[in-house]
Amino acid sequence: MFLFTGWISRGILNRRGIVDLVLEAFICLAVVGFIVLSLGKAFKYAKMPMHTRWELYPVPKEKGRGEYGGSYYEEHLWWQKPRETSFMGELVDMLKEMLFIKKLFDNQRPLWWLSYAMHLGIYLLIAWALLLFLGGLTVNSGVEVAAGNGIWPSLLFYLTCLCGGAGGVLVAFGSLSLFFKRLGDASLRIYSNPQDYFNLLFIFVVAVTGLVLWSGDPVFDGARQMAAALLRFEPLAMEGLVIWHVVLLGCLLIYIPVSKMSHYVGKYFSFHKVLWDNEPNLPDSAIMKAVEEGQKQKPSTTWSAPHIKPPSSQASGQ
Repeated sequence: MFLFTGWISRGILNRRGIVDLVLEAFICLAVVGFIVLSLGKAFKYAKMPMHTRWELYPVPKEKGRGEYGGSYYEEHLWWQKPRETSFMGELVDMLKEMLFIKKLFDNQRPLWWLSYAMHLGIYLLIAWALLLFLGGLTVNSGVEVAAGNGIWPSLLFYLTCLCGGAGGVLVAFGSLSLFFKRLGDASLRIYSNPQDYFNLLFIFVVAVTGLVLWSGDPVFDGARQMAAALLRFEPLAMEGLVIWHVVLLGCLLIYIPVSKMSHYVGKYFSFHKVLWDNEPNLPDSAIMKAVEEGQKQKPSTTWSAPHIKPPSSQASGQ
């Protein structure tokens, strides 16, 4: 409402202004939607019944034993002693997987190059968006972001160019190469469904439209001015391919948390609560209570397993 009344007072809420207003609102909605939907999925995972624990060793949180695969079970009368765990050890190992996809690097090196290209590009584009935000704040403070205009403006200028350019190229290359990798590799094609191909093409299209825009704005000055205008609640004056790119990017942000691409939300739960959860199941413990609660859960879908299906009338009559 503040934005709407502000534009009326400045006399810019004409037909063009309405389009810009809708686009600005959509940008904000997409960003907020991405955050809210991601948090909602994390909350959903956190409230789910206890998962079957794999307890795959080495468990990094085992203080002093994580490196060689040991555990507290090595201790005599371990249940009578306080457990020593290392949150930092677990965090470091999870970050290796989240930031570098380490397990794929160790086990599927050829595929890792393609997958990591796309993921590294995404990380760089996230940094680029933050740099644009900082650049917009700097511009609004009256300082021009340009090379040779002081340490901070120069740093913003070069980092924005590096992250934006490299990120866009890597995402485009990675998504398209993974698309053809799934098509050409029989072992991947077996368990790839239409959504997998759609997701990669969606990312590729957004990246390519961004690269086309980058060719006309190589130092991202126009993008930085848009960020500054957005922070001032002023019209962005978008047109042509810019509108298409913004709409596609916004749709992608809203789509990611509700699709298979939301695996970034499940990383923590997969490692912390499934792969590495080796908390002892002692009487009256939280684990025991979670197990008892899980036993009360009944499947809401029809399973073919004999222990789930009710006995047939013929079998019950014998």
